[in-house]
Amino acid sequence: MSILDKLIVMGGNRLVGEVRVSGAKNATLPIMAACLLTQGEVTLKQVPNIRDVAMMERILVHLGAIVSRSGTTMTVRGEQVEPKEVSEGLMRQLRASNLAVGPLLSRFRKIRVAYPGGCAIGSRPMDLHLKGLRAMGAKVTEKYGYVDLEAPNLKGAEIHLDFPSVGATENLMMAAVLAEGSTVIRNAAREPEIVDLQNCLNAMGARIKGAGLDTIKIEGVSKLGSAEHTIIPDRIECGTHMVAAAITGGDVHITNVIAEHVEPVIAKLKEMGATVLVYNDSSIRVKADSRLKAADCRTLPYPGFPTDMQPQIMSLMTVAEGTSVVAESIFDNRFKHVDELRRMGASIKVEGRIAIVKGLTRLSGAFVEATDLRAGAALILAGLVAEDATIIESIDHVDRGYDSLESKYAALGARIIRVNGNA
Repeated sequence: MSILDKLIVMGGNRLVGEVRVSGAKNATLPIMAACLLTQGEVTLKQVPNIRDVAMMERILVHLGAIVSRSGTTMTVRGEQVEPKEVSEGLMRQLRASNLAVGPLLSRFRKIRVAYPGGCAIGSRPMDLHLKGLRAMGAKVTEKYGYVDLEAPNLKGAEIHLDFPSVGATENLMMAAVLAEGSTVIRNAAREPEIVDLQNCLNAMGARIKGAGLDTIKIEGVSKLGSAEHTIIPDRIECGTHMVAAAITGGDVHITNVIAEHVEPVIAKLKEMGATVLVYNDSSIRVKADSRLKAADCRTLPYPGFPTDMQPQIMSLMTVAEGTSVVAESIFDNRFKHVDELRRMGASIKVEGRIAIVKGLTRLSGAFVEATDLRAGAALILAGLVAEDATIIESIDHVDRGYDSLESKYAALGARIIRVNGNA
């Protein structure tokens, strides 16, 4: 895969068949970071083959971890990990690289890291992370794009997050694991990926309870050991497949899912007129026999409608009957896909964090750019129903978070091919 690769999508085919969801990107990355906490060996199963995981692996190896992979199984050994400075070059390629801060500070008590990068979808400062670490006794110095943290006496604390930030919740959980005494995180994020992180940490010997609720309690321990853990299925990939079935008027059976994690997407698709059938909470079938109807949508922290599904549902709204309204309440710059959808003929008007989408009967193929991970997914979905060819550039953003998306859709009947940018 090259950063210059393009996808060519020929619209018009219904997606029909079965597709399996890969392991969750947003669970894998913090759990990989958590492996820095132990000198033991951690075996992770159902690890997705995506660029963000490869980048996090590079960071772990840079820090001295021994990482090996076989298919979807990853083994991380942490006995040789050292608190090396994590360079700006590494950190800027991956937003989730800031999740190394909590584990490294907890284990070594003194670290230096550059500010992270990632998708340009709006302000995602580390203020909440650093505020919580200060409450635990860390001295924080920010200078020239780097953060120095020192906490010779890292202690548990009562922390109230001003916003239920997923990253801050995860970082503070990991920092608290080896801290002295008890830590309570209030107004914690409730995402399923945080529950998965808790389960993995507890398998390693941590004492955490409350993940999935708004208050998490951590009792510090002296050390962590080895463990084996299976990553949960990716709920955003699952939601993307559900929209793909709906937008193409298809009939797709999606396996390896936890239906509870995608309830907001299920509810929205049903509201728009799709048929959604759930089997034993572990697989979902989505059918759409006629044009779907418009609906309004507001993104909210879990268990609300996920911001990571907003671009995809907007693609569906562009061809739904009627006018839809989308309110983005999480990120302040998550409408970059709007201009690209307009290139395909979509009728969308943006006012601040509100987008008004007038559904049309069809879209037209065009040259478009994947400005970020979920925008790229939205453009693929739009391309599946557009007339003629849609050529999507900067597809490396999609490779960051989706494991073999084009081959999965090709197997369902889509006409979609990758053009190697180095060719």
